[in-house]
Amino acid sequence: MASRKRIFSAVFPSSSQASIPTPSSTPQIGSGAFAGSSFSVPDVSPAQDVATEKIRWERSWHSATAFLSLPRVPIPVESIIQNRTSSLSGDWIKILTPEVSLSISYLVSDQSEGHRLRANNKQDDLLEWYAQEIGRHYIRFQLPQLLEILGNEENADKIPELVQVLEVLRAVYFAQLKGHVVRHMDERKVYKLIKFEERYDAMVAESLSQSSFAIRLRAFLELRGQTVLRLPSVDSIYRDAMEDTTEDKWTQARKETLSLMRSINDVGLGGAQAQRIFAEVMSELLTAYVHATYAGQWVSPSTVSDELKTWVEDNFARFAVEVLACLGSKENLTSVDRSVQVSAADLENWKQRAICDLGELRIKELFEIVVDWDNDSRGAIEDLKQYTTTTAARSHLTNSFSAVLSQRLLQPGASTTEILQVYVCIIRAFAVLDPKGVLLDRLARPIRRYLRDRDDTAKIIVGGLLADGADDPGNTDALIELSAELNKVTNIVSSDDDEGEMDWDDMNWVPDPVDAGPEYKKSKSHDVIGTLISLFDTKDIFVKEFQNILGERLLQPDLNFDKETRVLELLKIRFGDPPLQACEVMLKDILDSTRTDSLIQKRESLPTTTTTSSTATIHSKILSRLFWPTLNDATFSIPPDVLALQARYATAFEAIKPTRKLTWLQAHGTVTVELQLEDRTVVEDVSTWQASVIHAFHDADSGAPSSKPVTKTVPELAAALSMDPALVLLALTFWASKLVLRETAPGVYSVLETLADSDLNASNSHQATLAAAHKSASSAAAAARSAEELAAEKMEEFWPYIVGMLTNQGAMNARRIVMMLKFAVPGGFAYGPEELKEFLRGKVEGRALEMQGASYKVVK
Repeated sequence: MASRKRIFSAVFPSSSQASIPTPSSTPQIGSGAFAGSSFSVPDVSPAQDVATEKIRWERSWHSATAFLSLPRVPIPVESIIQNRTSSLSGDWIKILTPEVSLSISYLVSDQSEGHRLRANNKQDDLLEWYAQEIGRHYIRFQLPQLLEILGNEENADKIPELVQVLEVLRAVYFAQLKGHVVRHMDERKVYKLIKFEERYDAMVAESLSQSSFAIRLRAFLELRGQTVLRLPSVDSIYRDAMEDTTEDKWTQARKETLSLMRSINDVGLGGAQAQRIFAEVMSELLTAYVHATYAGQWVSPSTVSDELKTWVEDNFARFAVEVLACLGSKENLTSVDRSVQVSAADLENWKQRAICDLGELRIKELFEIVVDWDNDSRGAIEDLKQYTTTTAARSHLTNSFSAVLSQRLLQPGASTTEILQVYVCIIRAFAVLDPKGVLLDRLARPIRRYLRDRDDTAKIIVGGLLADGADDPGNTDALIELSAELNKVTNIVSSDDDEGEMDWDDMNWVPDPVDAGPEYKKSKSHDVIGTLISLFDTKDIFVKEFQNILGERLLQPDLNFDKETRVLELLKIRFGDPPLQACEVMLKDILDSTRTDSLIQKRESLPTTTTTSSTATIHSKILSRLFWPTLNDATFSIPPDVLALQARYATAFEAIKPTRKLTWLQAHGTVTVELQLEDRTVVEDVSTWQASVIHAFHDADSGAPSSKPVTKTVPELAAALSMDPALVLLALTFWASKLVLRETAPGVYSVLETLADSDLNASNSHQATLAAAHKSASSAAAAARSAEELAAEKMEEFWPYIVGMLTNQGAMNARRIVMMLKFAVPGGFAYGPEELKEFLRGKVEGRALEMQGASYKVVK
């Protein structure tokens, strides 16, 4: 009876197999998993065995796929979240029957004949079929729901909701696979399960890659990362982060972040994209922390580097390791550990990255650091030393800072004094940063080229050497710090000592640094003054400028020149005696003039000469013409009583020194004028031409005051004094501002003998301002014309040399002409290319020269 049932079952399957199609030919053996061992037909052919196995495979395949197939409806996520166990039962997690279990085992077990025959056929791979089944269901029913959750708004709160839905989907998709399929697979097929899981994770990640998931995840990590890493509140993308965070909030934020990252990894989104986003966010947080915490912290000695490394180890690295552990490992089908391993080398790399961010911050602040060097910003330079340990970092620093200097300093709007002040600070700062001077050598080249092209560079440097910060500490127009530098007589190295290629007696010699340029010269000292003086091709330019400025100062009405004497002695230490011989003679002239003047005053019973209403005195400074710079020798008429004093003084001088003769320079000198008006007395220290103009209003012929004030016109004064009308007008404007004269008509001035109340009010408000504004343009023009005429007169002395060079050697540009004049003219050529161009422009207009491109040639 039992064998009949088996035979009947082989032909007519049971109700559980009713959906399996009947094979095309009825086999002679039992079917499927119910074939009995006692039922057999002897002498069965191989073709019959293949047909029998094929029928069994098809029935097992149909049974397993019918059991594992997913309903063609969306998964009820909300109900599963509320009641996970009851909602998963039924259509989504089915009860396994013995027949289905045997079918699955036959399809996936290495022991089955059917699986062995189809091992390399993907179409007969049950895992491949189930993967496609999950993919079709996910794309059609679940992906639209996920995209709807993400929406279009950048809201980090959507990430937890999305992860919760993906957890439900994973539980549903993997429930039957874990419960019914995996247990029938051999351990040698583990790699197939790994591939299956990776395929599902890749599908989920790829489906959400084009959505706003990455933006949501980045916003979430940025917000929580700032709290966990304890970043200060800054005006950046982290502005909405919590302030005054307590330890409980830090701990809670850390737990929530790690829990969510673990869930993200479990649902298949913890792959390369999530790890890349986390790495980018951590990089941004590290940079933000450095900028928010250490910007402007320049105090020396600096502890910033040590504090930053400690923070990286205690906070940054700890958080990174915890998150990477969540993203790298999870409970998978195979229990294979794929966690990301973090080594000690990674920790050192993170510390080095923090130092690089600190270096970038200091490079951005470097201009302010250098400008504020005198106010103790050395700590920032100490931080930069930690960064500039590689050739690439040093090159980046010099390139970035050079660009900043070109943009903020080397501009026409910046004064030469400001540029030199910053350059001095750069020298001091980079002496600390790089004692070998390679970085300074790179940075200084554009600054030095720019300063060479400025006409007043040498003048300002010399003025700084002669400045006295104690007398005028608030003077920002002079390089007062140079005066203090000059007093540092220790470690002074002659400017000639650095010109040699190598000091063969230096037992501490080391080769040049590897990143030194081809024109690099190692300096033996960080002497600021020596560096500034080396701006010029030769020290003669500096010495000549020093001579000019020293002459101006020595001609001032001052009897104390101790400052100038000390500066000269210190410069002789640097340059030696021969270059400064003329300056030494100039200073000696002034000192000798004081003694000679005292002797003349006593011998001739000077200084008094009585006139009708005044007592005049005279003192002189006797100069050696050959050793002094060219002075303005313009002449004009001076008062007769002063001429008489000068004649007596010259006679007395010739009596003392018979071989020498005085030539008076009327344009130089200072006069103390006392004007006695009807209701007041005015005393002013003025120049000689101003005194001559006001003296012309003195009515010497009248014995009593006239009823009408003395009135003069500009042409009348110019003719009477043999003076330039522009200079006359400038003097009249000065005395009008002092309320000594009044302009009664255009170009007509009269003496203001008495002051009314209106005149006094005008002196405080309107009249002086109006007079200065009315004459400012003409005064400036007059001064400019006088300077230009004086320069043109001096330049005419070199005209024969210029004509000779252009005739013999052909056309030449201005720079070449200047170079040749410096060698050809005795005493050198003190003018630059721009000044020569102004002079030659007049010759071109006068048809004496013609332009050939940028060169000049003599007109034939």
